[in-house]
Amino acid sequence: MNKKIGELESVIESKLSEFISGHQVVKGELTIKTSLEYIVKAVECLATDVDFQFSTLIDITAIDYPERTERFLVVYHFLSMSQNQRIRVQLSAAEDDSIPSIVAIHPSANWFEREVFDMYGILFSNHPDLRRLLTDYGFSGYPLRKDFPTTGYVEVRYDEVNKKVVYEPTKLTQEFRQFDFLSPWEGAHFAKKETELDEDERT
Repeated sequence: MNKKIGELESVIESKLSEFISGHQVVKGELTIKTSLEYIVKAVECLATDVDFQFSTLIDITAIDYPERTERFLVVYHFLSMSQNQRIRVQLSAAEDDSIPSIVAIHPSANWFEREVFDMYGILFSNHPDLRRLLTDYGFSGYPLRKDFPTTGYVEVRYDEVNKKVVYEPTKLTQEFRQFDFLSPWEGAHFAKKETELDEDERT
């Protein structure tokens, strides 16, 4: 393990133990787990404490686990320029939970939280302007949820008669899509085994 990460892990244990439920090093980066109750306090401490200075928010995203009671894993990525370190913060949330916004600490969280809301339907309390960001007005559903059909619910086309964009129910339903779940390489035969080579190919 990187020595600096080990030292950071020790400081986090001593200063953030009240706000986190666990921590581990994953792929060379420190990951800490917190909760809805403590996310704001944990992020504020990481941003302002002289031993951390994780003052740059890189991204906020989520992972959907439909089979879990707490369906969503929300993931925050931070960077400390002074420490030359990155840290990942995770929390679990149920479908009807509202996650406290961190916009007051990191103004750039504004659009990140809007994107997570738009793609997953995760709500953020005290957000200054929680509207959809990437999808169109009146869009139905949340595209990155596992139960959202890959064909979507509506399709868009330009109507020459009415001279405008129109929305219509998608004509190809998910039930009739054909998936074999094989990679492009499976089933392909790029070369014969030596035992299968013809006699003239061996010479």
